[in-house]
Amino acid sequence: MRGKLITLEGIDGSGKSTMSSRLKAHPALGDVLFTREPTTDWIGEAVERAIHSDTDHLAELFLFTADHAEHIAKVIRPALESGRTVISDRYSDSRYAYQGMTLHGRFEDPMKWIQDIHRDWTIVPDLTILFDIEPEIAVQRCSNRSEQTKFEKIELLEDVRANYLRLAGEDPERFVIVNTDRAIKRIEADVIDIITSLV
Repeated sequence: MRGKLITLEGIDGSGKSTMSSRLKAHPALGDVLFTREPTTDWIGEAVERAIHSDTDHLAELFLFTADHAEHIAKVIRPALESGRTVISDRYSDSRYAYQGMTLHGRFEDPMKWIQDIHRDWTIVPDLTILFDIEPEIAVQRCSNRSEQTKFEKIELLEDVRANYLRLAGEDPERFVIVNTDRAIKRIEADVIDIITSLV
């Protein structure tokens, strides 16, 4: 039996990476493979370099896409085919939301253009949990980090958040939106309930 693919999405500072770390210690989830994008292999390292530099946005998109393809081939698909549940901190929807914003003006509908690039080969998640928060609060959280990226600005995150909400509206059966401007234990309880209802 094929395993389930669950993805955690949201703007920078929404709390998804923190939640991913907390979920790893939760016994109710069973045998889960936790992973993330960008990955930690050499393509993922190239993506990280692009994030922290003045890389052309189209080039940046294709670095992210190459990392995603390698991630699916080497990690996601083998785990799913062996019946394991996979939880990924960021996945293809991050590309649609973020690069759909950075490529605004270069294509008529950049988010759809990026989705079309992925359409025939990416693995669509069984469940996507969208960690939703006001960009002002997210940026405040990001300011406590030792290293910031070029995306951690209110104006940019407002557009990215709008893209995420558009994606959720277009695929309501896959997306579950979770308000993350709350106590982390309450968020964790909700996320555990959402995941266990699927797996």
